[in-house]
Amino acid sequence: MMKSWALNQLIRRALREDATDNDVTTNSLIPKHQVSQAVIIVKEDAVICGLKVTERVFKLLDPRIRFVAFYTDGTKVKAHTIVAKIKGKTRAILTGERVALNFLGYLSGIGTDTNRFVEKIRHTNVKILDTRKTTPGLRLLEKLAVKWGGGHNHRPDLSDLVLIKDNHREACRLRLSIPEVIERARRKSEKMIEIEVDTLKQFKEALTANPDMILLDNMNCAQMKKAVAITRSLPLRKRPILEASGGITLRNVARVANTGVDCISIGSLTHSHNGIDVSLDLLG
Repeated sequence: MMKSWALNQLIRRALREDATDNDVTTNSLIPKHQVSQAVIIVKEDAVICGLKVTERVFKLLDPRIRFVAFYTDGTKVKAHTIVAKIKGKTRAILTGERVALNFLGYLSGIGTDTNRFVEKIRHTNVKILDTRKTTPGLRLLEKLAVKWGGGHNHRPDLSDLVLIKDNHREACRLRLSIPEVIERARRKSEKMIEIEVDTLKQFKEALTANPDMILLDNMNCAQMKKAVAITRSLPLRKRPILEASGGITLRNVARVANTGVDCISIGSLTHSHNGIDVSLDLLG
């Protein structure tokens, strides 16, 4: 889970956006001290993600609210499952409802989509990775949802890994070769080094400089199989981790995994997923 202060800050920003300090409908109709119970229902098959975030939303509005989650984040649930029960001030429940459900449905969508990819390659040892194609300000939560869905996190930010992409090579005005670019990065940083390649020719050039990882960008399965075969012919200490990326869908992810790559990164996990339908029903 992300640090408590960071999560609180993020949730307070969402609450301010919804003007929860001035809920004119609820405040006009509901007595200040009224207490109610409610349940949260997941209305479709899903991997539930974000229950702790949902709880924090309500507790920031009413610290004395009682929130009981019946499942842990990352659990698969069937449609029409009650996943949590709430008891506390009615105003807090009604005012926080939309923000809480927005987080829960959104994160559960990421976790559910991630799990679909994970299940497709269950027969392999290949890891499903996320990317930095995330919603500004929500990256930590989105990457948590990927983990809850059974995936793995790629670098969280620019400081974590040297990842040399096409534009980096282009920006090296001396027109350095791929091995020279890797060596320059190695002299300047002690971090792991990954380089993106588009062709087998570039792949073979990169191997000569012993990077830690090589990203096979938009290669077809035949090219990836050749890259895997070449890598496996090397001594263990010289074998880079091979990451496949670009154009990965549920239809082709198993074929890509069967090439023998180590991991597959999928930007759509966090930028093109479907939210899960969740609702809150007041019990009185």
